[in-house]
Formats: sequence, C-alpha cells, structure tokens
Amino acid sequence: MTDNIPVDETVADTVAHHDLLELFDRLSVRAAVRKFFYGLGQPHDTGDYKWTKLQLMRMLAPASAVMTPLLLIMFLMACATVTKEKPREFAIRIERDDPAPETELDDMPELDKEAVESIQKIEVDFAVVEQFISEPLPVLSQSMNRFLPILNNATISPKSMVCMSGLLNGRSPEGRKRALKGYTGSSSTEDAVMRALRWLKKNQLENGAWGKNKQSMTGLGVLTYLAHGETPASEEFGPTVEKAIRYLVDARDSSGGWNRRYEHAICTYAMCEAYALTKVPMLKEVCEIAIDIIIKGQNPTGGWCYAFKPPEADDTSVMGWCAQALKAAKMAGIKNIELDNAMKLSVMGFQKNAAPSGGFGYRGPGATGLSGVGVLCMQLLGAANKAEYKNGLAYLDAWTYNWDDLGKGAKSPIYYWYYITQAKFHAGGDRWEKWNKVFWKELVKHQDIEKDAIADHKGVMQDIGHWVSPSKNEHNGGNGAVMDTCLSTLQLQVYYRYLPTYRKYASSLDSELEDLTEDNDLNIEIDI
Repeated sequence: MTDNIPVDETVADTVAHHDLLELFDRLSVRAAVRKFFYGLGQPHDTGDYKWTKLQLMRMLAPASAVMTPLLLIMFLMACATVTKEKPREFAIRIERDDPAPETELDDMPELDKEAVESIQKIEVDFAVVEQFISEPLPVLSQSMNRFLPILNNATISPKSMVCMSGLLNGRSPEGRKRALKGYTGSSSTEDAVMRALRWLKKNQLENGAWGKNKQSMTGLGVLTYLAHGETPASEEFGPTVEKAIRYLVDARDSSGGWNRRYEHAICTYAMCEAYALTKVPMLKEVCEIAIDIIIKGQNPTGGWCYAFKPPEADDTSVMGWCAQALKAAKMAGIKNIELDNAMKLSVMGFQKNAAPSGGFGYRGPGATGLSGVGVLCMQLLGAANKAEYKNGLAYLDAWTYNWDDLGKGAKSPIYYWYYITQAKFHAGGDRWEKWNKVFWKELVKHQDIEKDAIADHKGVMQDIGHWVSPSKNEHNGGNGAVMDTCLSTLQLQVYYRYLPTYRKYASSLDSELEDLTEDNDLNIEIDI
C-alpha cells in the first residue's frame, strides 16, 4: 500500500444506510424479476447493471453449454470437406548403433474428481412479468452499488454461505462439535458459552457498543461472537453482531483507525476476523487501512507501544494484540506488501523481551504474567522453533488455574489466563491435557448465572451468565464484567476458535508464513 492511503469518507455513510443482513437475504421471484429489468436500464458501471448481467449469464449458461460443442463439431465437419494440399513426402533414414528398446506407456492415472459448481436455473413465471414491471421500481442509493457484487451468490440460494476451512474450520456448528470432541471439550463449556453470548446481547448498548472503553470492549465482543461462528446472518445473534460491527466502523477517526494504545489493535483484529467470515468488501477496505496503521507504527526493534509512534518501548501487552491482528489479517487475505516483514520483525520484538531462563517481560527481558502473551504470539508468528519460545513454554508449567488461589496470577489472572490457555492448546501434548482438566471446570464453576433472563430467537426464555475477575486488582479500566466475560468466553472457545497447527516440532518462520497462503490453512469456498 502507499504511504498516503485515502480514507473513503463514504464508508460510515454506507454502513449507516445499509443493513448488513440484506447481504444474506434471498430474493423472491417477484423481487428478482423486478430487479432484473430495473438493472437493464442502468449505466454499465453500476452494481444494478452488473447484477442483471450476472443473472443473464446464469440463465444463458445451460444453452451455451449445449450450443458451443455443437458449433465446434459443425466447424470441424466443414473443415474436413475442404480439399487439402497433398503433403510432400520425404524419405528419412535413421541409423542407430543399437536398436532402441521398446517401451510401454504408463497406465493413465485416475483423474481426481474436481468439484464443479453447478449452474443454477432461474425459473421465472413470465405470466406475471407484465404486472411486475407496471409497478414503480425502488430507487437504490449509490452506496448500495458497492455491496451488490457479493450478492451474486448470497441472494440465489438460502443455503449459500461462506465456508472457511483450515484454521477457521472449527467455527461452523459441525466443526464445533468435532473440535469439542477431538480436543476434550464438553457440553458444559458450550452451555457456559451460550449463556455468556446471551449476557452480552442483553447488556449491549443501543449504539452497538459495550463497556466503558467502548472501542476495545466492542472489539472483544465482536471477537467473542465470531469465535462461535456468529455473523450478521445468524438467527439469534445476527442483529447483535451487526450493530457491533456498525459501531466499530463508525467509531473510526479521520485516519481510518481507532484510538491508539490497545483499542486500535483489538478493533483491527476484530475487523479482520469479521472480513474473513463475511467477505463484505467494505470491511476489507477498513482492514487494509487499519493494518497499515499497525505496520507503520511498528518500532524498528519489532514491537509496539501505546502511541504507535516509533521509536517507543516494546510493550509486550500491546505487542500481543498487534501480533494477533497481523495474523488475522494474513488469514483474511488482507494485502499489504509489508505484512510478512512486519510479522517477522515482531518476532524479534518478543525475543528482545524474553528472559534467558524463560518467560517474557513487560518492556524488557523478564519473567512476568505476560509470558503467555509472548509464547502464544511466537506460535502465531511461526516462531515455535526459537529458544525463547521453548523456554517460555517451559516457564508456564509452573502456572496454575485456581480461582481461589491466584498464586502468580494475582495481578491480572483472567487476562493472563486468556493467553496461557491458547498457548497450551496450540502446544498440545501433556501440557494441554493437564491444563484442560482444570481450566474449563474453574470457569464454568465461577460463572454468575441468571435464570430465564432473556428470550432467544424462538421466544424461549434462556439463562445468561458472566464472569467477574477473582482479583481485586484486575486492570480493566472500569470495563469489569464485559472484559472478564469476553476473555473467559474466548478461553472456553479455544477448542474450535483456531484449529491447532502449532506443535512441538513447528516449522521455521519462513516456511510457516509461506504455509499461511496455502489452501490447507485458509481456503474460502462459496457453497451454493
């Protein structure tokens, strides 16, 4: 991206006038026909005309599939009747010392069956077309045209959806079930997650935000819903997610970002995941601008600090959210020529704050509660082969998950546990099994539950639940239960949020970053 990235001042207006849920609606036959004829009369560079053109191509595709081979056969038959010039003959003699051995052709390998996207037929009752076109057509705003290209599949079938495979594959209902079973989750953890999502829904502000520090808390809220596969199309939580995303887009400043410190990194992280799961073009633009701010705010030593104005101190806590945002941008396919370099450089920032004996410090070498931040981020950045990572993971062996006896987590336990739980999950093995036997039981046990507090999308009354940190010194900036609930829920979603690809014998940083672009890590398919 260039140094001066223009901020599209119409983005906020676009969100204000557009209902994200409309992207997933199915048009009725009546509406589709009206929209088809309306688009014919629009300029060729508008979304209405392109939508109509796409539908016309879909309707003509079956006829083209039949006519094209027939025309080709007729052409070849015509060519065969043309008298050809008799070719001149040449006598060629080849002398060999030894006769060439006879060879046999290898058996033809079986061809893999490729998934072929079926062409859908649109059946139109032309008997009512005249009635449709006699009524006045709705006038779409110009801003709507920006969203029409993604409707080419989403409006054709109610089964249309964006399917994520690889690291995000566990977020579908089926993926969650498989992951919970495979990584020893339980129905108790999912019950607690649902209570938390409903608690957040009930406590969402009218403008879509949560908490005192609205930007960062809303970013955490969006991440919590997305981790469960909830998007603006979800039946129960769709409006909640939509309002939260709308708030974050509207809350950006003139630079296209959010307040510096933690807010910008957390919001960027949330927007990149939102784009990965919805593929709404407008969100891609938001992500591109936001990730560029993070990259330009990186210190030469690899880290970040509050102001995003290098050179500053390398703050491990801020670095953690920035590194997670970079990883999310990479998985979402956000393009920035400096993205890979920024990820590599950030590894150096964490190494700079690593203690030789294990653990990571706050703004220099040490062994603190932020050690989980360093370990997880080195996993995400593909640096699990580094000594600092291995020593840090070993340092976390002494940590325990005990709500009543905080031990080393006395200062900010839920914040620290958020990172440690993920780090141990990706490390796998005995470390994860030992941690998993304890952490989810502690969280489920200490969730504050309100019985029959909210109706779900079917009108059935449901319980809600939240968490409050066991430490009186929790650094939450007055955000209290919102922050504690989001971070606790994200821990219980660890089984399926990111499928583990980081193991004891992790690949080198370069190969890990290269793997991120392969289909086995992030593959986006449109399932019609």
